Amino acid sequence: MSIALKIVLALVSVVLIISVLLQSSNSAGLSGSIGGGAEQLFGKKRSQGYDAILSKVATVAAVLFIVLSLVLVAME
Repeated sequence: MSIALKIVLALVSVVLIISVLLQSSNSAGLSGSIGGGAEQLFGKKRSQGYDAILSKVATVAAVLFIVLSLVLVAME
């Protein structure tokens, strides 16, 4: 059982890393932080396509990673 959970944890870790790395960045350094505030304030929406899917995948993978890690620690 422990080995199966460790394998699932490793797969979830890889999915989390890939989904975070494939997401587009929100700002372009210091100039993005200065100019990006107006975009957030006036509601320039994030695209509902690829970025939204990657964001949801990353959220689910992060939750699974935390839960699986806690379960494995509690088992030992």
